[in-house]
Amino acid sequence: MRQVRRTGRRRVALLAVASLAVGPTLVGCDAGPADPDGPPLSTTASPNVRRFSPGQPGVGDPYFPTYGNGGYDVREYAVKVRYDPASDLLSGVVGLRATATADLSRFNLDLAGLTVRAVTVDGEPATHARDGDELTVTPAAGLPAGNGFAVEIRYDGKPTPLDNALLGAGGFRHTPDGAVALGQPESASSWFPVNDHPSDKATYDIEVTVPDGVTALSNGAPVGRSSSGGWTTWRWAERTPMASYLSTLVIGDYRVSTGEHRGRPVVTAVSERLPKGAADASMAATVEVADYLESVFGPYPSGAYGGVVISDNRITYALETQSRPVYSAGFFRAGENTSVVAHELAHQWFGNSVSITRWQDIWLNEGLATYAEWLWVEHRGGKTAQRSFDDAYAGSPAGVWRTPPGDPGVAELFGDSVYQRGAMTVHALRVTIGDDAFFRFLRTWATEKRDGNATTDEFVATAEQVSGRQLDDLFDAWLFGAERPARPR
Repeated sequence: MRQVRRTGRRRVALLAVASLAVGPTLVGCDAGPADPDGPPLSTTASPNVRRFSPGQPGVGDPYFPTYGNGGYDVREYAVKVRYDPASDLLSGVVGLRATATADLSRFNLDLAGLTVRAVTVDGEPATHARDGDELTVTPAAGLPAGNGFAVEIRYDGKPTPLDNALLGAGGFRHTPDGAVALGQPESASSWFPVNDHPSDKATYDIEVTVPDGVTALSNGAPVGRSSSGGWTTWRWAERTPMASYLSTLVIGDYRVSTGEHRGRPVVTAVSERLPKGAADASMAATVEVADYLESVFGPYPSGAYGGVVISDNRITYALETQSRPVYSAGFFRAGENTSVVAHELAHQWFGNSVSITRWQDIWLNEGLATYAEWLWVEHRGGKTAQRSFDDAYAGSPAGVWRTPPGDPGVAELFGDSVYQRGAMTVHALRVTIGDDAFFRFLRTWATEKRDGNATTDEFVATAEQVSGRQLDDLFDAWLFGAERPARPR
Protein backbone atom coordinates (compact mmCIF):
# COMPACT_ATOMS: atom_id res chain seq x y z
CA MET A 1 0.00 0.00 0.00
CA ARG A 2 1.18 3.51 -0.76
CA GLN A 3 -0.40 6.84 0.13
CA VAL A 4 -0.62 9.86 -2.15
CA ARG A 5 1.81 12.35 -0.60
CA ARG A 6 0.06 15.11 1.33
CA THR A 7 1.05 17.65 3.95
CA GLY A 8 0.10 16.82 7.51
CA ARG A 9 0.01 13.49 9.23
CA ARG A 10 -0.67 10.47 7.06
CA ARG A 11 -3.93 8.73 7.58
CA VAL A 12 -5.05 5.45 6.11
CA ALA A 13 -8.42 4.43 4.84
CA LEU A 14 -8.23 0.91 3.60
CA LEU A 15 -10.46 -1.70 1.64
CA ALA A 16 -11.86 -5.54 -1.17
CA VAL A 17 -15.53 -10.63 -4.62
CA ALA A 18 -16.15 -14.18 -5.93
CA SER A 19 -18.19 -17.26 -7.64
CA LEU A 20 -21.84 -18.87 -7.36
CA ALA A 21 -25.21 -17.65 -8.87
CA VAL A 22 -27.05 -15.24 -6.59
CA GLY A 23 -30.77 -14.75 -6.68
CA PRO A 24 -32.84 -11.71 -5.69
CA THR A 25 -32.50 -10.15 -2.25
CA LEU A 26 -34.46 -12.11 0.35
CA VAL A 27 -36.44 -10.79 3.28
CA GLY A 28 -36.07 -12.03 6.84
CA CYS A 29 -34.04 -11.91 10.02
CA ASP A 30 -30.92 -13.52 11.41
CA ALA A 31 -31.45 -16.84 13.14
CA GLY A 32 -31.57 -16.92 16.90
CA PRO A 33 -28.53 -17.58 19.11
CA ALA A 34 -26.68 -20.85 18.64
CA ASP A 35 -26.52 -23.44 21.38
CA PRO A 36 -23.59 -22.07 23.43
CA ASP A 37 -22.25 -25.57 23.94
CA GLY A 38 -22.48 -26.67 20.29
CA PRO A 39 -23.20 -30.32 19.42
CA PRO A 40 -23.54 -32.74 22.33
CA LEU A 41 -20.29 -33.84 23.88
CA SER A 42 -19.59 -37.34 25.13
CA THR A 43 -20.28 -37.86 28.81
CA THR A 44 -17.94 -40.83 29.07
CA ALA A 45 -14.43 -40.56 30.41
CA SER A 46 -12.92 -42.73 27.67
CA PRO A 47 -9.72 -41.17 26.27
CA ASN A 48 -10.68 -42.46 22.80
CA VAL A 49 -13.83 -40.34 22.59
CA ARG A 50 -13.44 -36.99 20.84
CA ARG A 51 -14.42 -33.93 22.84
CA PHE A 52 -15.42 -31.02 20.60
CA SER A 53 -14.83 -27.40 21.65
CA PRO A 54 -15.63 -23.98 20.12
CA GLY A 55 -13.10 -22.39 17.78
CA GLN A 56 -11.53 -19.10 18.82
CA PRO A 57 -13.21 -15.84 17.65
CA GLY A 58 -9.82 -14.36 16.70
CA VAL A 59 -6.33 -15.59 15.80
CA GLY A 60 -4.71 -13.67 18.66
CA ASP A 61 -2.66 -11.30 16.50
CA PRO A 62 -0.74 -9.05 18.94
CA TYR A 63 -2.02 -5.91 17.18
CA PHE A 64 -5.55 -7.08 16.30
CA PRO A 65 -6.47 -10.01 18.58
CA THR A 66 -10.06 -10.30 17.30
CA TYR A 67 -9.18 -10.40 13.60
CA GLY A 68 -9.63 -13.76 11.91
CA ASN A 69 -10.69 -16.94 13.69
CA GLY A 70 -9.09 -20.10 15.04
CA GLY A 71 -9.70 -23.83 14.71
CA TYR A 72 -9.72 -24.23 10.94
CA ASP A 73 -7.82 -23.42 7.75
CA VAL A 74 -9.69 -22.31 4.61
CA ARG A 75 -8.45 -23.77 1.31
CA GLU A 76 -10.79 -22.07 -1.13
CA TYR A 77 -13.62 -19.55 -1.36
CA ALA A 78 -16.33 -19.38 -4.01
CA VAL A 79 -17.90 -15.94 -3.69
CA LYS A 80 -20.98 -15.02 -5.72
CA VAL A 81 -22.44 -11.58 -5.26
CA ARG A 82 -25.14 -9.58 -7.00
CA TYR A 83 -24.96 -5.81 -6.59
CA ASP A 84 -27.34 -3.08 -7.73
CA PRO A 85 -25.64 0.35 -7.63
CA ALA A 86 -29.01 2.11 -7.86
CA SER A 87 -30.28 0.65 -4.59
CA ASP A 88 -26.87 -0.13 -3.00
CA LEU A 89 -28.16 -3.63 -2.22
CA LEU A 90 -25.91 -6.67 -2.27
CA SER A 91 -26.93 -10.31 -2.04
CA GLY A 92 -24.44 -13.14 -1.89
CA VAL A 93 -23.75 -16.83 -1.63
CA VAL A 94 -20.33 -17.84 -0.35
CA GLY A 95 -19.05 -21.39 -0.37
CA LEU A 96 -15.84 -22.25 1.41
CA ARG A 97 -13.85 -25.44 1.87
CA ALA A 98 -11.76 -25.72 4.99
CA THR A 99 -9.92 -28.20 7.18
CA ALA A 100 -10.51 -28.33 10.93
CA THR A 101 -7.29 -27.89 12.93
CA ALA A 102 -9.04 -28.78 16.21
CA ASP A 103 -12.09 -30.82 17.18
CA LEU A 104 -14.71 -28.12 16.63
CA SER A 105 -18.17 -27.93 18.12
CA ARG A 106 -18.62 -24.56 16.38
CA PHE A 107 -16.55 -22.00 14.51
CA ASN A 108 -16.57 -18.30 13.66
CA LEU A 109 -16.34 -16.21 10.51
CA ASP A 110 -15.96 -12.44 10.16
CA LEU A 111 -18.88 -10.55 8.61
CA ALA A 112 -19.74 -6.90 9.14
CA GLY A 113 -23.20 -5.39 8.82
CA LEU A 114 -24.89 -7.80 6.41
CA THR A 115 -27.76 -10.16 7.29
CA VAL A 116 -27.26 -13.92 7.16
CA ARG A 117 -30.24 -15.86 5.81
CA ALA A 118 -29.09 -19.48 5.86
CA VAL A 119 -25.99 -21.58 6.58
CA THR A 120 -25.20 -25.18 5.75
CA VAL A 121 -22.19 -27.29 6.74
CA ASP A 122 -21.52 -30.32 4.55
CA GLY A 123 -24.96 -29.83 3.04
CA GLU A 124 -26.82 -29.93 6.36
CA PRO A 125 -28.53 -26.88 7.93
CA ALA A 126 -26.42 -25.26 10.64
CA THR A 127 -27.38 -22.90 13.42
CA HIS A 128 -25.93 -19.40 13.18
CA ALA A 129 -25.78 -16.37 15.45
CA ARG A 130 -24.30 -12.87 15.29
CA ASP A 131 -22.35 -10.87 17.85
CA GLY A 132 -21.20 -7.66 16.21
CA ASP A 133 -18.92 -8.58 13.31
CA GLU A 134 -18.63 -12.22 14.44
CA LEU A 135 -20.73 -14.90 12.78
CA THR A 136 -20.85 -18.09 14.84
CA VAL A 137 -21.78 -21.30 13.02
CA THR A 138 -22.79 -24.44 14.89
CA PRO A 139 -22.95 -27.52 12.65
CA ALA A 140 -25.28 -30.43 13.28
CA ALA A 141 -22.30 -32.58 14.29
CA GLY A 142 -18.79 -31.86 15.53
CA LEU A 143 -15.97 -31.33 13.02
CA PRO A 144 -12.98 -33.61 13.77
CA ALA A 145 -9.47 -32.20 13.50
CA GLY A 146 -7.84 -33.04 10.19
CA ASN A 147 -11.13 -33.47 8.36
CA GLY A 148 -12.29 -31.23 5.54
CA PHE A 149 -15.69 -29.58 5.60
CA ALA A 150 -17.74 -27.36 3.28
CA VAL A 151 -19.79 -24.32 4.28
CA GLU A 152 -22.37 -22.34 2.29
CA ILE A 153 -23.72 -19.00 3.53
CA ARG A 154 -26.53 -16.90 2.00
CA TYR A 155 -26.70 -13.26 3.02
CA ASP A 156 -27.77 -9.78 1.85
CA GLY A 157 -28.04 -6.13 2.80
CA LYS A 158 -26.47 -2.73 2.26
CA PRO A 159 -22.70 -3.00 2.76
CA THR A 160 -21.02 -0.39 4.93
CA PRO A 161 -17.34 0.48 5.40
CA LEU A 162 -15.42 -0.83 8.38
CA ASP A 163 -14.30 1.85 10.80
CA ASN A 164 -11.00 1.80 12.67
CA ALA A 165 -10.51 4.68 15.09
CA LEU A 166 -6.75 4.77 14.46
CA LEU A 167 -6.50 3.76 10.80
CA GLY A 168 -9.66 5.20 9.26
CA ALA A 169 -12.46 3.59 7.27
CA GLY A 170 -12.01 0.77 4.78
CA GLY A 171 -14.03 -1.92 3.07
CA PHE A 172 -17.04 -1.67 0.78
CA ARG A 173 -17.91 1.86 -0.38
CA HIS A 174 -20.78 2.91 -2.58
CA THR A 175 -19.63 5.29 -5.35
CA PRO A 176 -21.59 7.47 -7.81
CA ASP A 177 -21.18 4.86 -10.57
CA GLY A 178 -20.95 1.66 -8.54
CA ALA A 179 -18.75 0.54 -5.65
CA VAL A 180 -15.21 -0.12 -4.50
CA ALA A 181 -14.23 -2.74 -1.91
CA LEU A 182 -10.70 -2.07 -0.76
CA GLY A 183 -8.75 -1.87 2.47
CA GLN A 184 -6.03 -2.81 4.90
CA PRO A 185 -5.72 -4.28 7.52
CA GLU A 186 -9.30 -5.53 7.03
CA SER A 187 -11.81 -5.19 4.21
CA ALA A 188 -13.19 -8.49 2.97
CA SER A 189 -15.62 -8.98 5.86
CA SER A 190 -17.54 -5.90 4.72
CA TRP A 191 -18.89 -7.82 1.70
CA PHE A 192 -18.54 -11.57 2.34
CA PRO A 193 -18.12 -13.99 5.30
CA VAL A 194 -14.41 -14.74 5.67
CA ASN A 195 -11.57 -15.68 7.99
CA ASP A 196 -10.22 -12.13 7.77
CA HIS A 197 -6.54 -12.40 8.68
CA PRO A 198 -3.51 -12.83 6.37
CA SER A 199 -2.36 -15.94 8.22
CA ASP A 200 -5.17 -17.93 6.53
CA LYS A 201 -4.61 -17.71 2.76
CA ALA A 202 -6.86 -19.40 0.23
CA THR A 203 -7.72 -19.51 -3.46
CA TYR A 204 -10.73 -17.58 -4.72
CA ASP A 205 -13.41 -17.89 -7.39
CA ILE A 206 -15.25 -14.59 -7.61
CA GLU A 207 -18.49 -14.04 -9.51
CA VAL A 208 -20.03 -10.58 -9.67
CA THR A 209 -23.46 -9.87 -11.17
CA VAL A 210 -24.24 -6.23 -12.01
CA PRO A 211 -26.63 -4.38 -14.33
CA ASP A 212 -25.79 -4.58 -18.04
CA GLY A 213 -23.29 -1.93 -19.10
CA VAL A 214 -21.54 -1.81 -15.72
CA THR A 215 -18.00 -3.18 -15.34
CA ALA A 216 -17.16 -5.54 -12.44
CA LEU A 217 -13.45 -6.17 -11.77
CA SER A 218 -11.82 -8.41 -9.20
CA ASN A 219 -8.69 -10.49 -8.58
CA GLY A 220 -7.00 -13.02 -10.81
CA ALA A 221 -7.72 -14.17 -14.32
CA PRO A 222 -10.99 -13.45 -16.16
CA VAL A 223 -12.84 -16.73 -16.70
CA GLY A 224 -15.92 -15.63 -18.60
CA ARG A 225 -18.84 -13.27 -18.74
CA SER A 226 -22.53 -13.83 -19.46
CA SER A 227 -25.70 -11.73 -19.62
CA SER A 228 -29.35 -12.50 -18.91
CA GLY A 229 -32.41 -10.46 -18.05
CA GLY A 230 -30.62 -7.12 -17.92
CA TRP A 231 -27.77 -8.38 -15.70
CA THR A 232 -24.18 -9.33 -16.56
CA THR A 233 -22.09 -11.76 -14.54
CA TRP A 234 -18.31 -11.27 -14.51
CA ARG A 235 -16.20 -14.23 -13.37
CA TRP A 236 -12.68 -14.11 -11.95
CA ALA A 237 -10.36 -16.79 -10.55
CA GLU A 238 -7.37 -16.21 -8.26
CA ARG A 239 -5.61 -19.57 -8.11
CA THR A 240 -2.59 -18.29 -6.18
CA PRO A 241 -3.26 -18.40 -2.40
CA MET A 242 -4.36 -14.94 -1.29
CA ALA A 243 -4.73 -13.13 2.03
CA SER A 244 -8.28 -11.90 2.50
CA TYR A 245 -7.43 -8.17 2.68
CA LEU A 246 -5.95 -8.46 -0.82
CA SER A 247 -9.33 -9.30 -2.35
CA THR A 248 -11.05 -6.46 -4.16
CA LEU A 249 -14.22 -5.52 -5.98
CA VAL A 250 -14.41 -2.53 -8.35
CA ILE A 251 -17.77 -1.79 -9.99
CA GLY A 252 -18.60 1.10 -12.29
CA ASP A 253 -17.77 2.74 -15.61
CA TYR A 254 -14.21 1.84 -16.67
CA ARG A 255 -12.02 1.84 -19.77
CA VAL A 256 -10.81 -1.77 -19.77
CA SER A 257 -7.72 -2.96 -21.68
CA THR A 258 -6.96 -6.65 -22.05
CA GLY A 259 -4.10 -8.69 -23.45
CA GLU A 260 -1.66 -11.46 -22.67
CA HIS A 261 1.95 -11.46 -21.51
CA ARG A 262 4.13 -14.53 -21.03
CA GLY A 263 1.07 -16.75 -21.10
CA ARG A 264 -0.80 -14.78 -18.45
CA PRO A 265 -3.82 -12.51 -18.95
CA VAL A 266 -3.35 -8.76 -18.58
CA VAL A 267 -6.36 -6.68 -17.47
CA THR A 268 -6.03 -2.98 -16.67
CA ALA A 269 -8.78 -0.39 -16.25
CA VAL A 270 -9.15 3.34 -15.69
CA SER A 271 -12.28 5.12 -14.50
CA GLU A 272 -14.23 6.78 -17.32
CA ARG A 273 -14.53 9.77 -15.00
CA LEU A 274 -10.82 10.45 -15.54
CA PRO A 275 -9.42 12.00 -18.73
CA LYS A 276 -7.35 9.75 -20.96
CA GLY A 277 -3.65 10.27 -20.38
CA ALA A 278 -1.24 9.70 -17.51
CA ALA A 279 -3.22 7.03 -15.67
CA ASP A 280 -3.74 5.02 -18.86
CA ALA A 281 -0.05 5.30 -19.77
CA SER A 282 1.01 4.22 -16.29
CA MET A 283 -1.24 1.15 -16.41
CA ALA A 284 0.15 0.32 -19.87
CA ALA A 285 3.62 0.11 -18.27
CA THR A 286 2.51 -2.65 -15.87
CA VAL A 287 4.16 -5.57 -17.66
CA GLU A 288 7.37 -3.61 -18.30
CA VAL A 289 7.69 -2.92 -14.57
CA ALA A 290 6.78 -6.51 -13.70
CA ASP A 291 9.45 -7.85 -16.06
CA TYR A 292 12.13 -5.69 -14.44
CA LEU A 293 11.11 -6.77 -10.94
CA GLU A 294 11.13 -10.38 -12.09
CA SER A 295 14.77 -9.95 -13.11
CA VAL A 296 15.55 -8.91 -9.54
CA PHE A 297 13.22 -11.01 -7.38
CA GLY A 298 12.69 -14.13 -9.46
CA PRO A 299 9.62 -15.50 -11.28
CA TYR A 300 6.46 -13.38 -11.20
CA PRO A 301 4.31 -15.14 -8.56
CA SER A 302 0.75 -14.47 -9.75
CA GLY A 303 -1.32 -15.91 -12.57
CA ALA A 304 -2.38 -12.54 -14.02
CA TYR A 305 -1.19 -8.96 -14.44
CA GLY A 306 -3.20 -5.80 -14.08
CA GLY A 307 -4.19 -2.62 -12.31
CA VAL A 308 -7.21 -0.38 -11.78
CA VAL A 309 -7.29 3.41 -11.38
CA ILE A 310 -10.35 4.68 -9.50
CA SER A 311 -11.73 8.21 -9.30
CA ASP A 312 -13.19 8.11 -5.78
CA ASN A 313 -11.41 10.97 -4.00
CA ARG A 314 -12.12 9.47 -0.58
CA ILE A 315 -9.43 6.89 -1.35
CA THR A 316 -5.98 8.49 -1.35
CA TYR A 317 -3.76 5.42 -1.50
CA ALA A 318 -2.81 2.55 -3.75
CA LEU A 319 -3.25 -1.02 -2.51
CA GLU A 320 -1.56 -4.19 -3.75
CA THR A 321 -4.80 -6.14 -4.25
CA GLN A 322 -3.53 -9.43 -5.64
CA SER A 323 -2.74 -9.56 -9.36
CA ARG A 324 -4.63 -6.28 -9.89
CA PRO A 325 -3.52 -3.35 -7.68
CA VAL A 326 -5.97 -0.49 -7.20
CA TYR A 327 -4.63 3.07 -7.47
CA SER A 328 -6.03 6.42 -6.41
CA ALA A 329 -6.24 8.87 -9.32
CA GLY A 330 -4.16 11.28 -7.23
CA PHE A 331 -0.96 9.42 -8.11
CA PHE A 332 -1.29 10.48 -11.77
CA ARG A 333 -2.37 14.11 -11.52
CA ALA A 334 1.19 15.32 -12.20
CA GLY A 335 1.71 12.92 -15.10
CA GLU A 336 2.77 9.34 -15.73
CA ASN A 337 3.88 7.61 -12.52
CA THR A 338 5.52 4.22 -12.80
CA SER A 339 7.16 4.44 -9.36
CA VAL A 340 3.87 3.72 -7.62
CA VAL A 341 3.29 0.89 -10.10
CA ALA A 342 6.70 -0.54 -9.10
CA HIS A 343 5.74 -0.30 -5.42
CA GLU A 344 2.43 -2.14 -5.82
CA LEU A 345 3.82 -4.75 -8.20
CA ALA A 346 6.72 -5.46 -5.84
CA HIS A 347 4.06 -6.42 -3.31
CA GLN A 348 3.03 -9.26 -5.60
CA TRP A 349 6.24 -10.89 -4.33
CA PHE A 350 6.54 -9.26 -0.90
CA GLY A 351 3.20 -9.03 0.88
CA ASN A 352 1.10 -11.15 -1.47
CA SER A 353 3.12 -14.26 -2.34
CA VAL A 354 5.21 -13.95 0.84
CA SER A 355 2.57 -12.75 3.31
CA ILE A 356 2.99 -11.64 6.88
CA THR A 357 2.01 -13.97 9.70
CA ARG A 358 1.17 -11.06 12.04
CA TRP A 359 0.51 -7.38 11.40
CA GLN A 360 3.47 -6.25 13.49
CA ASP A 361 5.75 -7.38 10.64
CA ILE A 362 4.18 -5.12 8.00
CA TRP A 363 7.61 -3.61 7.31
CA LEU A 364 8.41 -6.86 5.45
CA ASN A 365 5.81 -5.75 2.90
CA GLU A 366 6.31 -2.00 2.81
CA GLY A 367 10.06 -1.76 3.34
CA LEU A 368 10.78 -4.15 0.46
CA ALA A 369 8.20 -2.51 -1.82
CA THR A 370 9.62 0.95 -1.12
CA TYR A 371 13.11 -0.38 -1.85
CA ALA A 372 11.79 -1.80 -5.13
CA GLU A 373 10.74 1.76 -6.02
CA TRP A 374 14.32 2.89 -5.41
CA LEU A 375 15.64 0.12 -7.64
CA TRP A 376 13.13 0.95 -10.39
CA VAL A 377 14.04 4.66 -10.35
CA GLU A 378 17.70 3.74 -10.73
CA HIS A 379 16.86 1.28 -13.52
CA ARG A 380 15.04 4.08 -15.36
CA GLY A 381 18.09 6.35 -15.19
CA GLY A 382 17.09 8.32 -12.10
CA LYS A 383 18.92 8.60 -8.82
CA THR A 384 20.62 5.50 -7.49
CA ALA A 385 19.31 3.40 -4.63
CA GLN A 386 22.28 4.67 -2.61
CA ARG A 387 21.20 8.26 -3.25
CA SER A 388 17.62 7.43 -2.27
CA PHE A 389 18.96 5.94 0.95
CA ASP A 390 21.13 9.00 1.60
CA ASP A 391 18.19 11.35 1.06
CA ALA A 392 15.94 9.33 3.35
CA TYR A 393 18.65 9.02 6.00
CA ALA A 394 19.34 12.76 6.02
CA GLY A 395 15.79 13.96 5.56
CA SER A 396 13.66 11.73 7.78
CA PRO A 397 12.09 13.53 10.75
CA ALA A 398 12.70 12.52 14.36
CA GLY A 399 9.47 10.55 14.48
CA VAL A 400 10.84 8.05 11.98
CA TRP A 401 13.79 7.27 14.25
CA ARG A 402 11.64 7.10 17.39
CA THR A 403 9.32 4.54 15.76
CA PRO A 404 10.88 1.08 15.27
CA PRO A 405 9.55 -0.36 11.99
CA GLY A 406 9.83 -3.89 13.36
CA ASP A 407 7.26 -3.03 16.05
CA PRO A 408 5.65 0.30 15.10
CA GLY A 409 2.42 -0.05 17.08
CA VAL A 410 -1.07 0.05 15.62
CA ALA A 411 -1.19 3.86 15.31
CA GLU A 412 1.97 3.88 13.14
CA LEU A 413 1.24 0.68 11.23
CA PHE A 414 1.30 2.63 7.97
CA GLY A 415 3.52 5.48 9.09
CA ASP A 416 6.71 6.74 7.45
CA SER A 417 8.98 4.60 9.60
CA VAL A 418 7.51 1.37 8.22
CA TYR A 419 8.07 2.56 4.64
CA GLN A 420 11.17 4.74 4.74
CA ARG A 421 13.10 3.23 7.62
CA GLY A 422 11.95 -0.19 6.40
CA ALA A 423 13.54 0.54 3.00
CA MET A 424 16.65 1.92 4.68
CA THR A 425 16.91 -1.34 6.62
CA VAL A 426 16.89 -3.25 3.34
CA HIS A 427 19.64 -1.02 1.94
CA ALA A 428 21.68 -1.30 5.14
CA LEU A 429 21.51 -5.09 4.69
CA ARG A 430 22.70 -4.72 1.10
CA VAL A 431 25.68 -2.58 2.07
CA THR A 432 26.59 -4.91 4.94
CA ILE A 433 26.54 -8.22 3.04
CA GLY A 434 27.40 -6.99 -0.46
CA ASP A 435 25.45 -7.03 -3.72
CA ASP A 436 26.02 -10.66 -4.63
CA ALA A 437 24.70 -12.04 -1.35
CA PHE A 438 21.96 -9.40 -1.15
CA PHE A 439 20.35 -10.17 -4.50
CA ARG A 440 20.71 -13.92 -3.92
CA PHE A 441 18.96 -13.39 -0.61
CA LEU A 442 16.00 -11.53 -2.19
CA ARG A 443 15.44 -14.34 -4.68
CA THR A 444 15.87 -16.99 -1.98
CA TRP A 445 13.36 -15.25 0.30
CA ALA A 446 10.81 -14.96 -2.51
CA THR A 447 11.32 -18.60 -3.54
CA GLU A 448 11.42 -20.32 -0.16
CA LYS A 449 8.39 -18.45 1.22
CA ARG A 450 6.37 -18.38 -2.00
CA ASP A 451 2.59 -18.70 -1.43
CA GLY A 452 3.16 -18.80 2.33
CA ASN A 453 3.54 -16.63 5.41
CA ALA A 454 6.64 -15.34 7.15
CA THR A 455 7.95 -13.37 10.12
CA THR A 456 10.78 -10.94 10.74
CA ASP A 457 12.71 -13.64 12.63
CA GLU A 458 12.56 -15.85 9.53
CA PHE A 459 13.70 -12.95 7.35
CA VAL A 460 16.75 -12.39 9.56
CA ALA A 461 17.54 -16.12 9.68
CA THR A 462 17.38 -16.42 5.89
CA ALA A 463 19.60 -13.35 5.43
CA GLU A 464 22.16 -14.87 7.81
CA GLN A 465 22.00 -18.24 6.07
CA VAL A 466 22.52 -16.79 2.58
CA SER A 467 25.21 -14.30 3.59
CA GLY A 468 27.04 -16.44 6.15
CA ARG A 469 27.02 -13.40 8.46
CA GLN A 470 25.67 -12.85 11.96
CA LEU A 471 23.24 -9.91 11.56
CA ASP A 472 21.50 -9.45 14.91
CA ASP A 473 23.20 -6.13 15.62
CA LEU A 474 22.24 -4.74 12.22
CA PHE A 475 18.56 -5.65 12.50
CA ASP A 476 18.31 -4.72 16.19
CA ALA A 477 19.49 -1.21 15.36
CA TRP A 478 17.52 -0.65 12.17
CA LEU A 479 14.28 -2.43 13.05
CA PHE A 480 13.93 -2.11 16.80
CA GLY A 481 16.05 0.81 17.98
CA ALA A 482 14.49 4.13 19.00
CA GLU A 483 17.25 6.35 17.61
CA ARG A 484 18.96 6.81 14.25
CA PRO A 485 21.48 3.99 13.58
CA ALA A 486 24.96 4.71 12.30
CA ARG A 487 25.37 4.57 8.52
CA PRO A 488 26.09 1.05 7.29
CA ARG A 489 29.61 0.32 6.02
